[in-house]
Amino acid sequence: MELTLKGQTALITGASSGIGAGVAKALGAAGATVVVNHSSARSKDEAEAVLKEITDAGGAGMTAQCDVSKENEVINMFADVVARYGTVDILVNNAGLQRDAKFHEMTLDQWNTVISVNMTGQFLCAREAIREFLRRGPRPEVSAATGKIICMSSVHELIPWAGHVNYATSKGGIKMLMQSLAQEYGDRRIRVNSICPGAIQTPINRAAWETPQALNSLMTLIPYNRIGQPQDIGNLAVFLASDQSDYITGASIFIDGGMTVFEGFSDNG
Repeated sequence: MELTLKGQTALITGASSGIGAGVAKALGAAGATVVVNHSSARSKDEAEAVLKEITDAGGAGMTAQCDVSKENEVINMFADVVARYGTVDILVNNAGLQRDAKFHEMTLDQWNTVISVNMTGQFLCAREAIREFLRRGPRPEVSAATGKIICMSSVHELIPWAGHVNYATSKGGIKMLMQSLAQEYGDRRIRVNSICPGAIQTPINRAAWETPQALNSLMTLIPYNRIGQPQDIGNLAVFLASDQSDYITGASIFIDGGMTVFEGFSDNG
């Protein structure tokens, strides 16, 4: 089964590191022209390094600086991509961050920062992608779907997370955003799905895996007994962006080594 994305342009937000970088590399390897979004000048070098890895492997693409929580920047980024490549076929709404605190100590700034990037950013990027899909219309020569949006959610759209209420709330909101868009635009053959990672070995959760003690503790939550890698998420993103998944829309797909089967209850709790 060949999963090919040749002739399609994929925009991945927050793609300068971690899961986003893994997704960008996987989509590039599958033949997509990849737009590696990064949020600021500080992450430009990392984004360029991801793009270089893609192009060195025979792929193509560009980097694009944009704070996804800023409407004008998102509009301009999509306009730049369309001007360069003609359209956008795939959006991976990946950009996200954490600002952790006990709830009674959480500041409004910590709340707003997470909601602005994790939720408002997905709204703004999905809106521009759908506007482009509708403007351009179907391209059956490259894809059965008019357009594809993959929202990066989390196991925490299902599992509550004390000390991370802003983050868990944003992921719960992404579930409803994704499903509502799938419902609203399915008749236009626009597919919208979510990937829900569990523990993935990235800088955002370094404290959970960087010492043997931390990693052993993490394994008590994961029946499959290994930590996930960005490539695992990239492989799933390629599938969801390809015609092999053409009848999948409105789905939250958990990729978590079994975390959501709640291993803590394996001995009757």
